[in-house]
Amino acid sequence: MFGQIVLALHLGVIAFNVAGLAIIPLGARLNWRIVRVRWLRLLHLASLAVVALQAAFGRACLLTIWQADLTGGREDPLIMRWVNSVLFWPLPIWVFTTVYLAVFAYVVALWRLVPPTAGGRR
Repeated sequence: MFGQIVLALHLGVIAFNVAGLAIIPLGARLNWRIVRVRWLRLLHLASLAVVALQAAFGRACLLTIWQADLTGGREDPLIMRWVNSVLFWPLPIWVFTTVYLAVFAYVVALWRLVPPTAGGRR
């Protein structure tokens, strides 16, 4: 059960990170104030910084490790196996490191191209 909770949390973090990559430039173009909210942008930047640093140091994601510890190698429910197959690809670690560092560089560039403000106002 706790493994499923961690999986749900992991999916939420991934969704937040990926959605921000598209919503920030789109929202800037459409003048959505939410994409300029400083605390939300800091959370997005920090989340992706953690992912990039873990990859740069050759470490697995903390949520991945936690989920593996909680499931203890036993057979997971079907939906959990399906979601895991979508999340965890059998690629060399250097591929993930390269992608995560590139994504982090993109988020830093977004910080400059779509600068956040204290209240989300332009």
